Amino acid sequence: MDWAERVYGGFFPPHQADLSWDGYTYRYYASTQNYLGVKGGRVYILGPVSGGGLGDVGALSDFGARVFASTAPYSDFDAARFLAQATLGYTEADIATLRATGYAAWLTTEMAKVPSASNWSWLLGKGIDQGDRNIATGVDSQIWQRLMTAPDGLRQRMALALSEILVVGFDGVTGPWKQFQLAAWWDLLATNAFGNYRSLLEAVTLNAAMGRYLNTAGNQKENAATGRLPDENYAREVLQLFSIGLYELNLDGTPKLNAQGQPIETYTQDMVTQLARVFTGWNLDLPRGDTSPEFARKPMVLTESLHSTLAASFLGTTVAAGTPGRTALTQALDAIAAHPNVGPFLAKQLIQRFVTSNPSPAYVARVAAVFNNNGSGVRGDLGATLRALLLDDEARDPAKLIDPGWGKQREPMLRAIQWARSFKASSTSGNWDLGNTSDPSRSLGQSPLRSPSVFNYFRPGYVPAGTAVATAGLVAPEFQLTNETSVAGYLNALQTMVGSGHRDVKPNYVSELALASDANALLDRLNLLLCAGQLTAGTRSTILNAVNSISASTDTGKANRVYAAVMLVMASLDYLIQK
Repeated sequence: MDWAERVYGGFFPPHQADLSWDGYTYRYYASTQNYLGVKGGRVYILGPVSGGGLGDVGALSDFGARVFASTAPYSDFDAARFLAQATLGYTEADIATLRATGYAAWLTTEMAKVPSASNWSWLLGKGIDQGDRNIATGVDSQIWQRLMTAPDGLRQRMALALSEILVVGFDGVTGPWKQFQLAAWWDLLATNAFGNYRSLLEAVTLNAAMGRYLNTAGNQKENAATGRLPDENYAREVLQLFSIGLYELNLDGTPKLNAQGQPIETYTQDMVTQLARVFTGWNLDLPRGDTSPEFARKPMVLTESLHSTLAASFLGTTVAAGTPGRTALTQALDAIAAHPNVGPFLAKQLIQRFVTSNPSPAYVARVAAVFNNNGSGVRGDLGATLRALLLDDEARDPAKLIDPGWGKQREPMLRAIQWARSFKASSTSGNWDLGNTSDPSRSLGQSPLRSPSVFNYFRPGYVPAGTAVATAGLVAPEFQLTNETSVAGYLNALQTMVGSGHRDVKPNYVSELALASDANALLDRLNLLLCAGQLTAGTRSTILNAVNSISASTDTGKANRVYAAVMLVMASLDYLIQK
């Protein structure tokens, strides 16, 4: 019954105590006038949910698999599937830990972990702050090393997801010490990954990299004499991309419609123009003569004389004329964070980043409801939101493994990160010199913190034209990166990476080499570590035949077997589409 309250909360809200009558154990939900009960091993419903009469909805055992699936992994494959959604990569030890603790306890432990060593401290440890501030030395290494090695995998996975919603990209960041600006940006996201959205939104707004990226830094009030107007860039994007989106949403993420059946816009251009006044007067905390990178991790500071004193009306809120800049910012961000769109807008995109490109409206609504209220009256709890989306029945339901409309394409950079973590890769120099992997013709076609625009590497509503996905009315965001060039580029980069590593990053195939003489055993291991048991019989047979065609009579032959097996698994559709 607890499970039914969580999954079918629209019929059985909120949690109720057990009652007994005539052999029934049941719960009554006054807000919906529905009953949910059990008797003789059968499950019954009564009330509007059943059309008024007593409804027998099946045996308790019929629900066992789904109820158990949301509690603890039944097998190593179930554990691996969860870890594939929740982390950046996993090992057999991670699987064993999850199976021993169960999902909820594992999440509690992960969220309680102290954030791993910061990107900022890594750069300092390399002495990069003593180098040329106009050369972005270490800009890629600082993020790759953390993604591939940090012990707080859930936190880093959430930071990566947030970095694709609240976007700052290398090419749009200006000024010196770009590597430190992006390091401070990532540290901000990682630190706030399980915190409160309202707090995160303010930290994002005042961050130096974001200030440079979307022109808040140095933004000044209007000047009638010169015709200067406040820059509207951040005001527009904080609404469109960081909080509420273009159209009013129901709790389940579907658009609200007006009397003519058309979507209702959330804001107007005039609102953007007025909101932009709030974001004037802020600039980097960079004292004259200071050439260090310290400004990059300090919140921007306000020069009141450069802040607009005009009133600003937007989203049903008015910041009165003459309101001090700090107070105006607080009022504006409070109004944005309180908008009813924020829950479903963020819930759907987070589900897309972790679990599936096409969540059902009910799934979105359940997660959005937790964003709106974490159970203790707190709105915007990102940790609770993440817990809800990973433990949701739809995410854990084993039946989704055979649903053709379920799942998501693994992002190219996530494939590389999983490879590094699953095979315990290390950097021979300690520099994690993977570099920029954005080139689709020769590399992954994607690189962390190098989104080409504020719209991320791909749009959440992207539909590949002329495909079965489009015909089915589905979206496939990651496919915006997928074309003939990027597919070939990935395979070429993968061949090198798997065989000899990527630059100074080398894998450790000791466990795989020990199984190389037994191609079946080798594939079993790779199926678990890379695919969570989702290799189909046909794919497995094809790879098995290819691996068996390589002689294992020498050490070189064994190594080639391992390289071929890893390469072919990571090139397969069963791997590329995460279920």
